[in-house]
Amino acid sequence: MTFAAATSTDATAPAKSHYVVLDGLRGVAALMVVAFHLFEAYSGGSPHKQIINHGYLAVDFFFLLSGFVVAYAYDDRWGAQGAGMSQRQFYKRRLVRLQPMIVIGGLIGAALLAFQHSPMFPKLETVTAWQVTGVLLLSFVMIPLLPSAEIRGWGEIYPLNGPQWSLFYEYVANILYAVGLRKLPIRWLAVLVAISALALVGLLVLGPRGDVIGGWALDAKGVQIGLTRVMFPFFAGVLLMRLGRRIKIRHGFALCSLLLVIALALPRFGGPERLWVNGLYEAACVILLFPLIVAIGAGEKDVEGPSLRVARFFGDLSYPLYITHYPLIYVYTAWVVDHKIPAAQGALVGAGVFVAAVAIAWVSLKLYDEPVRRWLAGKLLRRG
Repeated sequence: MTFAAATSTDATAPAKSHYVVLDGLRGVAALMVVAFHLFEAYSGGSPHKQIINHGYLAVDFFFLLSGFVVAYAYDDRWGAQGAGMSQRQFYKRRLVRLQPMIVIGGLIGAALLAFQHSPMFPKLETVTAWQVTGVLLLSFVMIPLLPSAEIRGWGEIYPLNGPQWSLFYEYVANILYAVGLRKLPIRWLAVLVAISALALVGLLVLGPRGDVIGGWALDAKGVQIGLTRVMFPFFAGVLLMRLGRRIKIRHGFALCSLLLVIALALPRFGGPERLWVNGLYEAACVILLFPLIVAIGAGEKDVEGPSLRVARFFGDLSYPLYITHYPLIYVYTAWVVDHKIPAAQGALVGAGVFVAAVAIAWVSLKLYDEPVRRWLAGKLLRRG
């Protein structure tokens, strides 16, 4: 069970152009996440049998993109001695960007809960309407649940819509950035990124799993994984933006999309006996490959023709797809596991779930997210 966050590179910061290629890459990764979760139903709980094996690394890619874009959007907006943007204004902008779809994701999760009763989710058999309502309201304001309080039995901090966990750590990183880490000069920011990279390598190579899977439980292990996963990529993204490293090549969007798809789809390395081998691969992806992809994507800011249309479509779709698709995955996974559906038999239904997830995301974007954000921006950001 893995999830990823995907928010647009506009960061609700007007008067700045988008990195359209980076938006598009976020969308490509979001589509890979949906496919990964669909295939996960057939893995039997074993990461060694998972198709699109490293799909969970998309969350680390999203954190890197978020750090890059937040720095691009806001680094030059902070004021001194009352001028410019305040912390309060920054938080309001991030809430306007992220929170509306968190609400709709929770509502979809609650609406589909009745279709998810399965031995896979042992607590759902005894859950009450009042409990669901309480969990839903807490999710609206990002209050995480302890394992003992969640209602599914998987230990998720947001059991109606599991992927919301990565938004929790997105907010943590945003707060750390706003409170003071944004003030670090490049030298000290590089030190922070280097220390965070060492912590990530330690988790991957010396940890018990040989991967970064985890972060959605509110216990010591879950918090450690969540913080380790967000600290390096988010602040590496901030550093990459400030360093101005861009790689300009032709067809950058196509190349970066191919690199990203291959990185997320390759099989697991090393086997159960050598978990550290897979850990090294994932460390290389997060620390080396993903920053390279972002540097190439940021180098192709002027995109025209079909690539522009595709990148914009995928970019617009990415966050709504991320935050709304997983309630469908709960239903699909329960059906596959409970009825022992083979992959060949379940493929057509899985394709239908994929199409439905994209359609729900697009409808949510156009009929809810965009108008609500415009309304909130008019109410809350007039002076921000």
